[in-house]
Amino acid sequence: MKLVWDQVGERFYESGVKNGVLYLQNQLGAYPLGIAWNGLTAVTESPSGAEISPIYADDIKYVNIMSAEEFGATIEAYTYPDAFTVCDGSADLAVGVSIGQQKRSIFGLAYKTALGNDVDGLDYGYKLHLIYGAVASPSEKGYQTINDSPEAITFSWEISTTAVSVTGKKPTASLIIDSTKADPTKLAALEAILFGTTEADPYLPLPDAVTALFAEQAISAVALSTIVPADAATNVAKDANIVITFNNKIMREAVVVTSAAGVIVPGAKTWDTTGKILTFNPTSDLTGATVYLVTVGGVTDIYGQALAAIVKKFTTIA
Repeated sequence: MKLVWDQVGERFYESGVKNGVLYLQNQLGAYPLGIAWNGLTAVTESPSGAEISPIYADDIKYVNIMSAEEFGATIEAYTYPDAFTVCDGSADLAVGVSIGQQKRSIFGLAYKTALGNDVDGLDYGYKLHLIYGAVASPSEKGYQTINDSPEAITFSWEISTTAVSVTGKKPTASLIIDSTKADPTKLAALEAILFGTTEADPYLPLPDAVTALFAEQAISAVALSTIVPADAATNVAKDANIVITFNNKIMREAVVVTSAAGVIVPGAKTWDTTGKILTFNPTSDLTGATVYLVTVGGVTDIYGQALAAIVKKFTTIA
């Protein structure tokens, strides 16, 4: 078939940036809570590396070796969320009092860029950009006296990134979803995770979770698989741990163990490497011949699915 250029509806372009969201990374490498970034004006992506080093042998070029590629960017904005101050090297000494030159927190970022063509203009679609493992470098802030032509200060940050793992691929710090190609139902589900709903807080899923969401196979509804001690169990050892297993990897939870009288049992929670098995280890032995309640609440899996609260009980040995 003969090539044809610039046909109607095929004159594409990309423009703009909007709907910025900041996600602070926690100690587990997850990004559990999104915060709207108002005043975001530009994100300039600037990958580096991927440089070719020629190797010669037998008086000829033998092979080209390419260096690793890294993702970097410049963020510009008129303002930034209060939560971003820890990413910009600030720390609070008291309410309204902060200092600089402190440790910089790692963060993630989400934003949209508009896709246009000659027929629909900028209503054609958009790209959803997800950035992981970002660290902001110190930024310049230029303050000037107000004159007859005042301008708002534009803040700017250079960011570098550390790539996160992707099953079956090289690690990456950047993921892009094209609304003109992606399944609209699955894209809506992803945006519900990224931007939150009336029932669930927003968070940034890791690439493997995004891949699973867009995969052809159906995602199982989140469910409680097992709990040990079992519901209504008796003669449970006073030094027993509570082990709760879910069918999907869990992003957040608010599991609480109490006595039947409502006294909260203190203890430590740990997850296995799959993110599906939660172990609760009480700080001290449980009281004998006592009924305990395990409230499995606040559970949301990595696909944004919430589990209705469940209450289980068991009785310790005398």
